[in-house]
Amino acid sequence: QVQVVESGGGLVQAGGSLRLSCTASGRIFRVKTMGWYRQAPGKQRELVAAITSGGTGNYADSVKGRFTISRDNAKNTVYLEMNSLKPGDTAVYYCNADVQGSGFTTRSVTYWGQGTQVTVSS
Repeated sequence: QVQVVESGGGLVQAGGSLRLSCTASGRIFRVKTMGWYRQAPGKQRELVAAITSGGTGNYADSVKGRFTISRDNAKNTVYLEMNSLKPGDTAVYYCNADVQGSGFTTRSVTYWGQGTQVTVSS
């Protein structure tokens, strides 16, 4: 089995910064794409940023220039550096990891973390 655990959420004032971390552990041969999603109350879950194993990142338009995604492949860990936070960034942030469990197949399974709350006050 694979576990995905996020950390780093909290309460911050508008204009402030937070850094989220997410680590995948367990039966892992290789972690492919890792991503951050968020879900605000009454809204659908949306992609914030994702990064391939090669380090190519993509971002939602709403966070471009403010958020930076990075990863440490040796630790199966992905980070989300969030700067210039706005009240509209308030949400539960979820991490996912696309995990290849064996070297005998390229098949992968996506695992999700439980989420971490980010609250930005005005």
